[in-house]
Amino acid sequence: MEQLWRDLSQVVLADRTLADVLAEVTTLAARSIPGAESTSITLIRDDKAFTAAHHGEMALAADEMQYEQGYGPCMDAGRGGVVLRVDDMETEQRWPDYTARVQGIGVRSSLSIPLPYQGNAIGALNNYSSEPAAFATPESLAVALEVAEAVAVAVANADAHDRLGEQAMNMRRAMESRAVIEQAKGVLMAQRHIDAEQAFDVLREASQRYNRKLRDIATGIVQSTSGGGAATRPRG
Repeated sequence: MEQLWRDLSQVVLADRTLADVLAEVTTLAARSIPGAESTSITLIRDDKAFTAAHHGEMALAADEMQYEQGYGPCMDAGRGGVVLRVDDMETEQRWPDYTARVQGIGVRSSLSIPLPYQGNAIGALNNYSSEPAAFATPESLAVALEVAEAVAVAVANADAHDRLGEQAMNMRRAMESRAVIEQAKGVLMAQRHIDAEQAFDVLREASQRYNRKLRDIATGIVQSTSGGGAATRPRG
């Protein structure tokens, strides 16, 4: 387990997509859990479940079967925050429709561990095997629980980093929009000898008249005064 924590701590978050980060995390998890042939991370947001990353096609196919039906061990583990182990899909009675279908892709046993974060479950770490009772040993469950805790931290950190990057991008775009609008207002104030409020009204009316974003109208005005090409001039 110490090696897993070291490996997870070395996962690079900067300049990578959340999907890439979680794919690496899932591969590390799959190598650590005894009995796991295929592993996936199910995340739940607004009660919607999806596979954020997977190692092996068996896990992805098994997850998607559960999403189609709206229930199953990985979804119930993620929603309920409980460990759900299936020792043999042939005799399992809790999800009869799912277990009957999943045997067709070779799954005989599974282990779904909730991903705990700040007192809540944000999803589940899912492990699948083509052998019955692959996760029935105390060692397998103990390792899986520790792995899930480590994965939950990595998922939360990667998700937070991804959201922070998106927020920074949105803020940068907003600042750029603000800057070009202020430039366009300055152009209109100089050309028409009007104040800042009147200049903004001209931009807003042009945006409504031409059904274009305010930023696009402003960009056209700035470009038309800097040799950037012809632009639609708002009429006031």
